[in-house]
Amino acid sequence: MSLLDHVSPWMDEDLALFRDNVARFVETEMVPHDEAWRKQNHVGTEIWRKAGAMGLLCTDIPGEYGGAGGDFRHEAVIYEELSRRGISGFGSAVHSICAHYILNHGTEAQKREFIPKLASGESIGAIAMTEPGAGSDLQGIRTRAVRDGDDYIVNGSKIFITNGYLAGLLALVVRTDSGSRGLSILIVETQGLKGFRVGRVLDKMGMKAQDTAELFFEDVRIPAANLLGGTEGRGFAQLMSDLPYERAIVALCGVAAMEGAVAATLAYVRERKAFGKAIAEFQHTKFKLAEATTVTRVARTFVDRCVQDVVDGKLDTATASMAKYWVTDMQQQVIDDCVQLHGGYGYMNEYLVTRMLADARVQRIYGGTNEIMKEVIGRALLG
Repeated sequence: MSLLDHVSPWMDEDLALFRDNVARFVETEMVPHDEAWRKQNHVGTEIWRKAGAMGLLCTDIPGEYGGAGGDFRHEAVIYEELSRRGISGFGSAVHSICAHYILNHGTEAQKREFIPKLASGESIGAIAMTEPGAGSDLQGIRTRAVRDGDDYIVNGSKIFITNGYLAGLLALVVRTDSGSRGLSILIVETQGLKGFRVGRVLDKMGMKAQDTAELFFEDVRIPAANLLGGTEGRGFAQLMSDLPYERAIVALCGVAAMEGAVAATLAYVRERKAFGKAIAEFQHTKFKLAEATTVTRVARTFVDRCVQDVVDGKLDTATASMAKYWVTDMQQQVIDDCVQLHGGYGYMNEYLVTRMLADARVQRIYGGTNEIMKEVIGRALLG
């Protein structure tokens, strides 16, 4: 048994079969198209409908709302199989988080109306939170929603919105009053929505296949019935309550990318020769791979515990923040070492580790910057 053949303690026989199906789907329906997706800066809508038809969207959402009725372990398997292969354009994590906002905080009518569309892939979900002047600091949000009869009139803009170009459903964070209690979330269906406009698909360092976009709202009318949970001013609390789930996903994708990068590098160093022998035979190569594999195993062990804690409903914000910050820091370090072992080829985009390194950089930024993670941990320690 190879040192890389780690089986997570939360896996079982049914999940192993599910993993086989997911891996086959990713290999046949995604990997061959990844280069084209990166060139066009989005994955298109067809792959979302295929994933929905295969039951690979909203896998931890109850069946009564159109989900697969599994738990977070099913989601974890999907994120792992995507991340190990460097498939970063298919934003299923954000899609799932969007569905969970509705599941956890929506009215019964909202759950039954909107979640099935996300589970089938009919609608692609996005979270419209970040603005040009408001990232980790939600107090800076200026996009405003003013009640007008049975509607809200929304004006403002958003930036860096994952799935923004293709999104059919937004969890839109708006200001309905002043202060932290003045934030609310509106469920916005974008198809044919007057006054709504998608701006640029942004030119990023990495994650080239991900349709990260600008969104603009000019006197957009949203039914008041689409206010998440039906009560104004709960947006901040709603966002905060789902952060451990989101940060566990970021950490999970990070460790899976590390595993994929180390496996690809092991294969490369066994084949690549220098000075008449495989570079795997050099002591430096062995030491660097020993370090990378050890860090990856430590990260995997911590993340496995977090996955189980999500399933058990007990992952706290501080622990999730630890996982998010430390794993993503290590992700960039490990993958950078893998690039170095590839030599000049490690700078070529045709190699998996090259794309992985560019994709990894944003992991330390989104979901709350790693500096914010340390602040959250520090507050939990010191008050």
